[in-house]
Amino acid sequence: MPDFTDNLQPASPGGPEILAQERSQSNVPVQELAQHLFPSDGFLGRQQRILEVLEQHPLFSKARQLNLSRPERYQLGLARAKMLRRLADQHGWDAEEQSMSQYLCDDVSPYMVHYTMFPTTVREQGDEKQRAYWMPKIEAGEVVGCYAQTELGHGSNVRGLECQARWDPKTQEFELHSPTLTASKWWNGTMGRTANHAIVVAQLLVPKSTDSSEYANHGPHPFIVQIRDLKTHKQLDGIAVGDIGPKYGYAPMDNGYMLFNHFRIPHSAMLSNYSRVDPNTCTYSKPANPAVVYGSLTAVRASIIMHARLVMARAVTIAVRYTSVRRQFQDRDSNDKSAPELSVLDYPTVQIRILPLLATAFALHYTGAAMQTLYENTRAQIDKGDFSKLAVLHAQSSGLKSLCTELAANSIETCRRAMGGHGFGGGSGFIQLNNDYLSKPTVEGDNWMITQQTASYLIKRMSSAVARKGSPQDEVEQACREWLKNEHDSGVPPLSIFDSDEHLVQAFHMRSRDLTYRAYVEREVKKRSWNSLLIQLRKVSHAESQSILVTNFHNALKATNSRLSPSLKGHLQTVFRLFAYYTMDAEARDFVKANAVSDDDLDLLPEKIQELMAQIRPHAVNLVDSWMIPDYLLDSALGRSDGKVYEDLFNRAHRLNPLNDVTFNPYYKSDEIVMGQGSDELKKIMAKL
Repeated sequence: MPDFTDNLQPASPGGPEILAQERSQSNVPVQELAQHLFPSDGFLGRQQRILEVLEQHPLFSKARQLNLSRPERYQLGLARAKMLRRLADQHGWDAEEQSMSQYLCDDVSPYMVHYTMFPTTVREQGDEKQRAYWMPKIEAGEVVGCYAQTELGHGSNVRGLECQARWDPKTQEFELHSPTLTASKWWNGTMGRTANHAIVVAQLLVPKSTDSSEYANHGPHPFIVQIRDLKTHKQLDGIAVGDIGPKYGYAPMDNGYMLFNHFRIPHSAMLSNYSRVDPNTCTYSKPANPAVVYGSLTAVRASIIMHARLVMARAVTIAVRYTSVRRQFQDRDSNDKSAPELSVLDYPTVQIRILPLLATAFALHYTGAAMQTLYENTRAQIDKGDFSKLAVLHAQSSGLKSLCTELAANSIETCRRAMGGHGFGGGSGFIQLNNDYLSKPTVEGDNWMITQQTASYLIKRMSSAVARKGSPQDEVEQACREWLKNEHDSGVPPLSIFDSDEHLVQAFHMRSRDLTYRAYVEREVKKRSWNSLLIQLRKVSHAESQSILVTNFHNALKATNSRLSPSLKGHLQTVFRLFAYYTMDAEARDFVKANAVSDDDLDLLPEKIQELMAQIRPHAVNLVDSWMIPDYLLDSALGRSDGKVYEDLFNRAHRLNPLNDVTFNPYYKSDEIVMGQGSDELKKIMAKL
């Protein structure tokens, strides 16, 4: 029977026509900006090559993915993960191409931790012999690993972990044991059903001598442990391990629990690049710098910052395209009763929610790149025995992880709400994105907790700057010393932030130094308790991280100034100012207290922000196009690059929704659920309860 809806079209003007007009009115050079964002690293080329493979394979179809149950999602996730590895072997994909395939698949892989924290920990914490033994097995997929640190009772407080690794000098083994229920490993990804090995972080207990019954606790250390049989994949005796169940997101990921009952592992299980136990003397050797034990976590935090900018760009791309296509209400001040409805993005109340986020995506991009460089350089120095940059890496990665994931997570929901009713639907492309990204403000360090690490570092550097003993330890202490020189000079006027971008950047530096100094006084001079300062310390951390974002954005534009066309340079300058002004406006009082910006200038900020948004508005579609996010990855009817919003929404509801393939019996006096099935469906439903 013909379907009359096949011939219906949306009311005019259509989405394709609207987006074509949006693109033609802008002089943003999309290809040049894309090459600027993704220069010589081959990102765009890899994306296109891998995309062509995935789009042709039926296993990676997303048409009905949202309708699957959680067990079905895990099975699909495992099937996709296996297929991606086989495709990698088939096409000869390198590590970056494999990473791209996982990014484009956009379905968190049950292998995710096996590809990230597990091998990173072995490479960084294992000694040369351990790396030579384990890395080939990991790369070949014989060993599938996870990272078991967080427990049911402790997450952020790693020192409080309860799982024990007790050295037995008689048998030359460690005994892994979970003495309490809260010692259960918990939340560890890839562990529930997939991994056959685990990096287990446990309290290292070593006898004070070979014949002593007294043990010294040397704190948490990593051990590589086989947890399942390599042939049957059944859990080994002495281990209880499984999946923890449904979560907000990450449906295909088997986050797990694991308990040990006096489980024996060999001496070689302890990763010994930095710490080791002499099997003959029970002597414990500790690392030159204890912080290297958490190198894997620092690496993940650095990569999280880079990932945040792609998540934010994705959310903003959907929001900008849809609010350009979507039209609601005529201009109230128009006398023409037949005037067309305005694009939703023409309303400043929508712009203020979306366009600063567009600017923030660019800010995160430049800082993500800077953090990757800092991490790689620091690791190279550590390999040579130089730990001088480790403290600043740890402090910056902690503070930026907290701020950037918070910005990205909030941006998804802000964009969703700005899109109105359709933002709530499955065609928005936000359901899985939102639910999956909700984990990021918590994992790898809770966003509120880890700001203490940044603030603690800053207070130490300020304390050293006040003491002025010897040469500054690093650039942060040097900046603190320079700030202290001018702190009491009341004759120094506030900075002219609208006349100079350098002054704008400097204002963020002054605010950060001022907040750090105030925290230093409270803690070191007035001797206030740490716990009473936690809210203030979070502000210190965020101020420093915001300063880093503004500085890196500004420096990146200066560094590439000669390579950018005048048009692109002007647009990026406008985007930079919108990010800086918007961030400053939200924290205005701090800038006044720091004598960085005058009250008069701060009063002008809302007006300046609206002017900048008006300048960016005609170019918004081209600016998001420059991120080159494929429609396959967006999986959004609202954010389609061709503008066919309403056609796609209707197609998903009318043709792709499996619920519409079934005829139901709604009459309450009958036990029948599906027409023609009698009570069989009811029995199936009850069997699942």
